[in-house]
Order: sequence, then structure tokens, then C-alpha cells
Amino acid sequence: MPSFDIVSKIDLQTLDNAINTVKKEITNRFDFKGSHVEIELNKKELVLNVAVDSDMKLGQVLDVLISRSMRQGLEATIYDQSKEPYQSGKVYKKDIPIRNGIKQEDSKKIVKMIKDAGLKVQVAIMDDIIRVTGKKIDDLQDVIQKCKEANLGIPLQYINMKA
Repeated sequence: MPSFDIVSKIDLQTLDNAINTVKKEITNRFDFKGSHVEIELNKKELVLNVAVDSDMKLGQVLDVLISRSMRQGLEATIYDQSKEPYQSGKVYKKDIPIRNGIKQEDSKKIVKMIKDAGLKVQVAIMDDIIRVTGKKIDDLQDVIQKCKEANLGIPLQYINMKA
């Protein structure tokens, strides 16, 4: 039976390369000369810590971060920007969690969406992987298309396609 897996995983090396590219660009930019900018990636907890002088520069750093990440092949939705920045002394700080893996409630949303589509496939949740099996590869491709069209807010990859 044909099957494939839906996952949400990021390549840490690609993420690290994107962040290093952002650091390099920030140090070379004229509008950041002489200003305090810190960008640190906590690889164990998958949290990006950003500290800058002003709220405006924080926005500029985040714009550069997203554009450079997308050039490296990462999706902009891996950065969970729901937390508000906070001020610590003269410095604005923002902790940005990085989405890696599909949470249980997101898995349930995806499974419900696939079942509501009425396709002849079976869906199973296995930790942070969703396995989709069906009799026809066309049905599996329809599931992939439905997942891409649905704006779920999480980056999804489709792996292990077996005919």
C-alpha cells in the first residue's frame, strides 16, 4: 500500500548557517554601526535570543532573519514570533522559539482536515509524525495538495513516499 509521512523538522545546520549569515550582514550594515546587536541560538532548547538597542532595530533584525532564512531554504513559519519583546535596561530583547516537530493539537487538526476532505486514505498519528496510507498514489498526492493549500501556520515536509 502506498504511504508517506507528514513531518515538521528543521535542519539545525541550515538554521545555524542562516543565523550566522544574519550576524555577518548586521555587522556590515551601516545603520547598525556602533549599536548593540546580539543574536544567539540555544541549540538545546531551540530558542533564538535577540537583543538590540531599539524597537525599530528589532524589527529590522527580524526582517533580515526571515529573508536570509528563506534564502537558505527554511520557511518563515519556523520562527514562533507570538511572544512580545521586552525591555531589559536599555536593551530590547525577544526570545523566539523555533518550531520543530508537530504538536499533538496540530496533528489532530491535520488529521481532521484530511478526513473531512473525503479522500480514501488512512491517517495515523505516531508521536510527531503523521502517516498517510491509501490504495492510490493520486489520493496521497491530493492529501499533500490539501495540506499545502491549508494555512496551518507550521512548516510541513512530506517524506518517505512509498509506492
